[in-house]
Amino acid sequence: MAFCFPLRLSMAWLIFTVSACAQAQLPAPVAEALQLARIPANATAFLVVDALDAKAAPRLQHRSEAPMHAASVMKLLTTYAALDLLGPAFSWTTPVYVDGPVRDGTLNGNLYIQGQGDPQLVMERLWLLLRRVQSLGISRISGDIVLDNGAFYVPDQDPGAFDGEPLRPYNARPEALLINYKSLVMTFTPEPGGRVARVQYDPPLAGVQTQDSVSLSSGTCNDYRAGLKADFSDPLRIRFGGALPASCGEKIWPIAYADPTSYAPRAVQGLWRSMGAGLEGNVRWGTVPSKLQEAKPLLEWRSPPLAEVVREINKYSNNVMAQQVFLTLGREGGVGTARAEQSRAVLQKWWETHIGTDDLPLVDNGAGLSRTERINARALGQLLQHAYRSPLMPEIVASLPITGIDGTLTRSKARAAGSAHLKTGSLQGVNAIAGYVDAASGKRYAVVALINHANAAAARPVLDALVDWAAQDK
Repeated sequence: MAFCFPLRLSMAWLIFTVSACAQAQLPAPVAEALQLARIPANATAFLVVDALDAKAAPRLQHRSEAPMHAASVMKLLTTYAALDLLGPAFSWTTPVYVDGPVRDGTLNGNLYIQGQGDPQLVMERLWLLLRRVQSLGISRISGDIVLDNGAFYVPDQDPGAFDGEPLRPYNARPEALLINYKSLVMTFTPEPGGRVARVQYDPPLAGVQTQDSVSLSSGTCNDYRAGLKADFSDPLRIRFGGALPASCGEKIWPIAYADPTSYAPRAVQGLWRSMGAGLEGNVRWGTVPSKLQEAKPLLEWRSPPLAEVVREINKYSNNVMAQQVFLTLGREGGVGTARAEQSRAVLQKWWETHIGTDDLPLVDNGAGLSRTERINARALGQLLQHAYRSPLMPEIVASLPITGIDGTLTRSKARAAGSAHLKTGSLQGVNAIAGYVDAASGKRYAVVALINHANAAAARPVLDALVDWAAQDK
């Protein structure tokens, strides 16, 4: 019989031995991967349980009661609760109002666009909304286009406060009238046999000077973004001091616009004018007058159904879309102004009703882009089991990335490619997965892995090893 601890040992030897013993309780491939990544077992939590049978003993359970950072895995709670509370066919509407008559193609007054939280009012759909306006006989507006953002209350915040990356689209703040995720997409297309690459900006932003081409250079396409030497410091001027290697071919670079407050007015005005329409006034933030809200709107633009939105959120881990859904949960009956604290209360009540009063998760913004959110592996396992027994199971499973196939798991190295549907999550010091794995035995397991450690970025082989181990069950 082997013993983990000698009778006398130094403190350093004790720490090493405790860690080694803890890892010895894990499946060998997982323990070996942890050792190679230099991550101690006490910085992890694992759970593998039958997805259907909540009473079955876990196949693997390691530190499952420890509260941990789960990063974007927290989106599972937000999206599943939303599907249950709102229904998979729920959609957002964006009403459009006018306060004057239309004569000979001119609206003699203002046009109002009232945001209600639509997470997918991307450029193409905004273009279609404005095209609908034009189809109703409006080709010129004598007044202003007024954008109403009052359905959500979101405190002002520095877009770079979370990680010092203000131009990363994932740091975009939610808004009731969220347009194109407040992102500018730049497409660099080399001219055939030419010396320059043309630059296209979508959507066109009114009042912003842009550079329509960059030089082509020789060499390999490595860090082409650094080579372009972009200058985004002035929101009214975008310039490039470098060149694009011709070997890159066409490249697409999305960024968060440097002045997010002015983004929506600039995008609406730029797109409206690019469609050949006239505007005598300005595009500005404002409020739809109460007398107009009591009347029938000119039109109501409708979003895709929630089931499609949830798929986009979970497959590609879209933070701002998740926060849009989160805040929508806080609007009582679809009216009033939603606040984060209301949404947290809704999620807590839902959890207590459907999962229980133990292991309550700590929710911040519902997207996992937070340093305060916490949940344990056991709670995530219970959530996955509840979802699997629910009529909503097809929607939630179909929203999860598939190992080696799509979404955030396209590059997964797990040998069990195609056998797992898993939500991924990563932040500095955090790496996590939670979802379902189909085993060789025919069982479907709910699998959770949470890793909180400075070396978490090196933990992908650990997660792959766990998925493969679960899939090999016979």
